Amino acid sequence: QVQLAESGGGSVQAGGSLRLSCAASGFVYSATYCVDWFRQAPGKEREGVATSIIRDLTDGSTTYADSVKGRFTLSKDNAKDSLYLQMDSLKPEDTAMYYCAASTGASWNRCRAALQSGTMDYWGQGTLVTISS
Repeated sequence: QVQLAESGGGSVQAGGSLRLSCAASGFVYSATYCVDWFRQAPGKEREGVATSIIRDLTDGSTTYADSVKGRFTLSKDNAKDSLYLQMDSLKPEDTAMYYCAASTGASWNRCRAALQSGTMDYWGQGTLVTISS
């Protein structure tokens, strides 16, 4: 059973940076996973932020939503069983609850589709990011 737990949210001023962490457990070495970050701002629909495909616990392709491209970066630390979302040049419109999510049986096309649909097998509890102007 995959379990995900986000941390690292907080309040920063516009232009600042935050690094969100997603502690993951239950990943199987031989399996392929999509691991995505989503966000949901108050009164708005959930938005896919970034996706990556992981095979044999190794990072594969990544892609980002246009709204964060060039500012957000995915990374992974196998030793800590953690995935990270580095967020730079933050804007007030980045304010949202951020969620880490994962799906099994992944292909790159499925990962990209899931970033749009939000159809994922496992979700974390979320971490709040607030950006002030």
